[in-house]
Amino acid sequence: MLNKFPLWKNLLILLMVILSALYAAPNFYKADPAIQISHESGVVDQGALNSATQSLEKDGIPFSRAGIEDGIALIRLLDQADQGRAQQLINLTLPQDYIVALNLAANTPGWLEAIGAQPMNYGLDLQGGVHFLMEVDLKAATSKQMNDSIASMRTMLREERIRYSPPITVDDANRIALRFSDTENRTSAINLLQPEFPDLLSRTSQEGQDYMLYYSMADLSLQTLQETALQQNLTTLRSRINELGVKEPKIQQMGPNRILIELPGVQDTTRAKDLISAVATLQFHLVAEPGAAQGTTSEYVYENDGQTYKINEEVIVGGDSVTGAQTSIDAQTTLPQVDIRLDAVGAQRLNAITRVSIGKPMAILLSETKTRSETVEGADGQLITTSEPYVEERLISVATIQSALGRQFRITGLESNEANDLALMIRSGALAAPMYFMEESTVGPSLGQENIENGVDSVLVGLALIVVFMILLYRVCGVVANIALFVNVLMMMAFMSILGATLTMPGIAGIVLTLGMAVDANVLIYARIRDELMQGMTVARAIDVGYDKAFVTILDSNLTALLVAVILYSIGTGPIKGFAITTAVGVVTSMMTAIWISRALVNWLYGGNNVRSISIGMKMPETA
Repeated sequence: MLNKFPLWKNLLILLMVILSALYAAPNFYKADPAIQISHESGVVDQGALNSATQSLEKDGIPFSRAGIEDGIALIRLLDQADQGRAQQLINLTLPQDYIVALNLAANTPGWLEAIGAQPMNYGLDLQGGVHFLMEVDLKAATSKQMNDSIASMRTMLREERIRYSPPITVDDANRIALRFSDTENRTSAINLLQPEFPDLLSRTSQEGQDYMLYYSMADLSLQTLQETALQQNLTTLRSRINELGVKEPKIQQMGPNRILIELPGVQDTTRAKDLISAVATLQFHLVAEPGAAQGTTSEYVYENDGQTYKINEEVIVGGDSVTGAQTSIDAQTTLPQVDIRLDAVGAQRLNAITRVSIGKPMAILLSETKTRSETVEGADGQLITTSEPYVEERLISVATIQSALGRQFRITGLESNEANDLALMIRSGALAAPMYFMEESTVGPSLGQENIENGVDSVLVGLALIVVFMILLYRVCGVVANIALFVNVLMMMAFMSILGATLTMPGIAGIVLTLGMAVDANVLIYARIRDELMQGMTVARAIDVGYDKAFVTILDSNLTALLVAVILYSIGTGPIKGFAITTAVGVVTSMMTAIWISRALVNWLYGGNNVRSISIGMKMPETA
């Protein structure tokens, strides 16, 4: 029988429509502006939440509800404009060990989240996001380079048995200072070190009984080092933000030592700040043996056993030798661990040290540079928030060396989130220099609310005009095309939500274009049906031939549009990508709705061989 789909195809189309509606549904639940409160210990108590809400009530900032879930407090506000003021008030009220961040609290029902339905992402031009201006500590990069050189010099002098007076230090003029008791050892040191450190300028002098050898960086080498550090930080930031899943971020250099970061759609700044600014450096040290003279040491408490260990400051292997990290589960303890891989140089040095240190304890020190925010009330009553960087060092492993270590090993004793974050920071690369937050704010949509509303209105007006046009021109078949068009919009929203695509203002333009392309396919089909009817073909046959013969034309035009969208996405940036994404998704969904959805509806209305008429906006030819 003509114009009848088999049952399985009808059920498949129905399932496709239902799934599209389900996965598009989260976009109709508007998120609430909120304040998120967390604690360095991981748990926020009810007393802290009560203090926060009381400060908001006292200042007249309305909120809908507040609660604690999984140790994190969330206060839902009524107006996004109140977020900045609310954050400052709560920062002023709570101690510094509480982290107060802006957030957008989703209202997606739990049953939708259970099937993985999430709203689509919005670009900075539509939804706004967070803005960071960060300053790179280039002096710290220089100091790190000098300290690395000192560690290498110390090792080389010891291996060649050249006597010097420890310790090797960096003086106030940022020079490496080595002391010798005679000129012979100093000359031997120059002959040994100069070929290995060609970027350092040497100078000798005599100070009392000491024969001094100074090394300093040449101006050109210093400038190159700082430029390299800044570029490495940019590269690392892009990698870390990609790990966060932020779509279309803006990361660019501002001046000689600052970096601008804009993250669209991000309101919860806590995790973003931790991973963006964290300088997580792994350092491997030998534990100082009691009573042995082993140079300068520092004391650290190992949280796992509560004991205090003296750690030799000489670094065996630094974080720059770590080439990869991956989390896994220890088969024996079922606890998370991080599998570490070293480069060839680091592996060789670690193997050489551990080979002669079997039976001795080795410690792994994790050094992180973090930022602490503090809010104070100024003389004029205005709240002022400042950020202060600080360095947190802690032992994450102390273990006895059982055998010589090689290129791969593992770190255990970490919490799940801690292991994931540590692996992420190592995979994305180490920051060449610490960075400090100079500015932090939540930015509104860059195009302005009026422009956004105009963009949305353009979609609605275009949709309304298409609906009216199709009904006037094609009557009942026009209604069928409009139903398919609404399903097309649902499918576009569902596809973009599932794919995690980002909707931008140019993306809205792509949606408007897609609406026209979607209805154009139905126009081609209906025009073909009309032609067949004018030639005296029966209604059933005309419908069948119209859909079949129009298919090739529809396929050609949509494949061309899809190819253009793919090219735009591959060579374009920012707004061009946003336009290309919605166009490509729209091409796919319009093909599906024109060929399957509208055909299924027409089959339901006019299926079978005995149909005598069709409402397609034309006078039917008389039949005998």
